[in-house]
Amino acid sequence: MEPLTIGMVAGEPSGDALGLHLIQALRRHLPRARFTGIGGPRMTAAGFEALFPMEKLAVMGIAEVLRHFPEIASIRRRLAAHFLRERPRLFIGIDAPDFNLGLELKLRSAGVPTAHYVSPTIWAWRAGRIRTIRRAVSKMLVLFPFETALYERAQVPVAYVGHPLADELARFPGAAAVREQLRLPAAARIVALLPGSRLTELKRMAGLFVGAAEKIAEAVPGVQFLVPFASRETREIFEAALYRRTEGELNMSMMFGHAHEAMAAADVVLVASGTATLEAALLKRPMVITYKVAPLTALVSRALVHAPCAGLPNILAGEFIVPEFLQDEATPENLAQAVTNLLFDAVTRQRLEARFAKMISELRQDTAGVAAALLPLLDAASA
Repeated sequence: MEPLTIGMVAGEPSGDALGLHLIQALRRHLPRARFTGIGGPRMTAAGFEALFPMEKLAVMGIAEVLRHFPEIASIRRRLAAHFLRERPRLFIGIDAPDFNLGLELKLRSAGVPTAHYVSPTIWAWRAGRIRTIRRAVSKMLVLFPFETALYERAQVPVAYVGHPLADELARFPGAAAVREQLRLPAAARIVALLPGSRLTELKRMAGLFVGAAEKIAEAVPGVQFLVPFASRETREIFEAALYRRTEGELNMSMMFGHAHEAMAAADVVLVASGTATLEAALLKRPMVITYKVAPLTALVSRALVHAPCAGLPNILAGEFIVPEFLQDEATPENLAQAVTNLLFDAVTRQRLEARFAKMISELRQDTAGVAAALLPLLDAASA
């Protein structure tokens, strides 16, 4: 008897982490299941069979996507043909909605049940996508509680499954333990720099983060920086920006991986908008959020985005609890000032940690919930 096959597509490192969580949850019920499609190193280490490299999909911004569109479209056509030829019992698109929704629509039209894990930000922009989602997705799995009502109103089957990182990071060691593990001084002022995980992000953000670090070092003697990288390529881009500077030495430790350790050890995190902002909140670390995209992407976004804030901690809180600096406001001076303010304001840091603790309690769900949401689709497919 051939093993049951489940197709998956993850398009970036955060999706790779979620894909690993899915594989682990489903394997408790389906130990012989085969998982295949597009995934990253975490999924591959769990036995996932990658048909295309995940890095091909990890591009951000309108200008960048347009430049890579022919290759991405070709991958989607070839992947759809593969799954129509070797039909999976279930297909799960993990985030990456611009890639996955079209694929899900084609597969569901051919009778393959589809799930989408991580709601697109229809509450912030492109709300009209809900019509495509209704046709493409057999069930939507959402990470945040406020998203459930959006899909129920649109009559899309939905399950709130919480965020697996909330369970994972709630057990993470505290700052003192991590500093001891990393052999960092207990009393040092430490800033973690997370300029992004994609190559396109690093190319746009590296100089900004290096410039901010210079300004912070001027204002805070002895400050130490921790900079984790997702890959050798992203580290090389950051190092090139670092070598272009002409000022004195920065007390900077570069790390391969270990982003959670870097954040947990820090007094303040300077972070590019994205999943890492949620990770910092789940580690109860005060942060400053920033982001820059290509001018064309920014122009279109200003016309289409309706959310008042960009960072996930602010969105979940329903108000600005951490500072954000986007596009023209994202300058080394602004970032350095905001980070320095937090470094010297223990009361604000404690208040933020309390807000983040409440956020964690809301996002923690039974990790078996994601499997419970998906298993009925598999049962229906085999009926």
